[in-house]
Amino acid sequence: MLLGWHLIFSTYGFWLPNDPRGSGSSRVWAKHLYDVAGDATKVLTTHSVAQRPHDVRLRRTAQDALKYPAVRLTGVQARAVGRGVAAVLPKVGLVVHACAIMPDHVHVVVAAHKFAGDEIIECLKRAGTRGLNAEGLHPLQDYARTNGRLPSPWAGGGWKVMLGTPEKVRAAIAYVEENPVRTGLHGQRWGFVTPYVG
Repeated sequence: MLLGWHLIFSTYGFWLPNDPRGSGSSRVWAKHLYDVAGDATKVLTTHSVAQRPHDVRLRRTAQDALKYPAVRLTGVQARAVGRGVAAVLPKVGLVVHACAIMPDHVHVVVAAHKFAGDEIIECLKRAGTRGLNAEGLHPLQDYARTNGRLPSPWAGGGWKVMLGTPEKVRAAIAYVEENPVRTGLHGQRWGFVTPYVG
């Protein structure tokens, strides 16, 4: 039985399809990325591969080849993303049990919903972008396209882990809540988070 999701999505340029640690991608669509870092590095695990040893130089070379600078959210931008997320939750009836908006990726634990994991990720990305735009804080605002639209501050896709037991939900919540602290940042408290009582 599906009780919820642990969802992770990253900012533009953080986790590339040919990241030497592995990725969720089967193909590298951008020729300039393929030329500098090779083929996609798809992995099938649901566990994080972030700590795997890897070629840091190759990863930086690929990031340097991006069309736009890799996005790293400031604290003020993260707050704007959070405000955007908070605004959409009642509109779609989504319950968030944990959230960590990091400089280069976002973790959320959400209750089971009529939307699938991928749909929730896209919904939250759009909401976060609206929050950034509403406060004039879009990190790629200097890179407007010829039609005036800004590039997305988010990478395509994301990671999703189905949570089928109360223990797994609680473990995911603990992981998300501890994520900022493990990286040397302050803990985060978001007003839109609903405690899990499973």
